[in-house]
Amino acid sequence: MFDERYEKYLNVFNEYAEKYFSALKTTPAILKESMAYSFLNGGKRIRPVLTLAVADALSLDFSEALPYALATEMIHTYSLIHDDLPAMDNDDFRRGKPSSHKAFGEGHAVLAGDALLNTAYLVLFDCCFKGEKYVRAARMICEYAGIDGMIAGQSADLLAAEKDAVVDEATL
Repeated sequence: MFDERYEKYLNVFNEYAEKYFSALKTTPAILKESMAYSFLNGGKRIRPVLTLAVADALSLDFSEALPYALATEMIHTYSLIHDDLPAMDNDDFRRGKPSSHKAFGEGHAVLAGDALLNTAYLVLFDCCFKGEKYVRAARMICEYAGIDGMIAGQSADLLAAEKDAVVDEATL
């Protein structure tokens, strides 16, 4: 039963994400190519699947939840691209393929990550026109991804990797 629902949510999300990316227009083409390379490269899609599962449990239409699912997965992918960079974890592979910086170079990888983050914010911004609860949901995602959330965690990770670093337990 769980596997069937997981597959259902995964398929709904993947179809939505592929349509979104196919409609993106940007030049130079390498920017869209490097974004899609990492974003459409599979993965478990835990965040969007959970988003759709909650929407389903609350009897919400998936069209209400899909933009949030897309934005959270874009933010996650941006974080993976940046995490793989030589200045961070210096990983050569992600999901069985060369990391973005190995496939496109460091500069294009940084730009692909930045573009995914900014595109996620555009997706969230578009949701805000629907009303206050949509604004609150978008703001919460931005806060958890930002300087008091995921980015702070990455900073703590870098500090912990330094030889003599002492990281506050509360930060971890």
